[in-house]
Amino acid sequence: MGMWQKHEEMQLVEGCKRESRIAQKELFSKLYGRLLSICMRYSDDRDEAEDILQNGFIKVFKSIDNYKGDGSFEGWVKRIIVNTAIDNYRRKKIRPVVTDTELTDRMGDQLEDELEDESVYEKIPISAVMEAVQKLSPAYKTVFNLYVLEGYNHNEISETLGISVGTSKSNLSKARFNLKKILTPLIERISQE
Repeated sequence: MGMWQKHEEMQLVEGCKRESRIAQKELFSKLYGRLLSICMRYSDDRDEAEDILQNGFIKVFKSIDNYKGDGSFEGWVKRIIVNTAIDNYRRKKIRPVVTDTELTDRMGDQLEDELEDESVYEKIPISAVMEAVQKLSPAYKTVFNLYVLEGYNHNEISETLGISVGTSKSNLSKARFNLKKILTPLIERISQE
């Protein structure tokens, strides 16, 4: 980010700290598209994603005094939005598909070891992958998003969602398996071209 952009960003942050509605609106407008796409990854439809985003921005504006200028402001906001999406997931009280922790610990380790080379997926457009992710069950979709897109490890996912590490591994492996199944027709079509 250039010096002017960083200066402009800090002016918006300072305006939001003073509770300026104009600054809040401008900040919301600047980040809306990128953050809505994050919310879409954790929701079933656009309305739910927009609710998550609005709730997340309420949290951003309430806690903006905690941002001290260290690190990326957008990254700080993104973390709040992701946490809001996770809170929404918890509120819906969706339980992981498998709940026997001893079984899922074994299955998660075994399934993770069996993952194949994923280089075949490099030719698939990201939009097709994201559309396929939306078709996953909420439990699989959430673990997949946290692990693959947000960079959480299985211990962090376990703690965040209140599931065992094995359940996290198992749900990730099953998400990948289901994605492969969903994307197989497209993969076959691409490989024939």
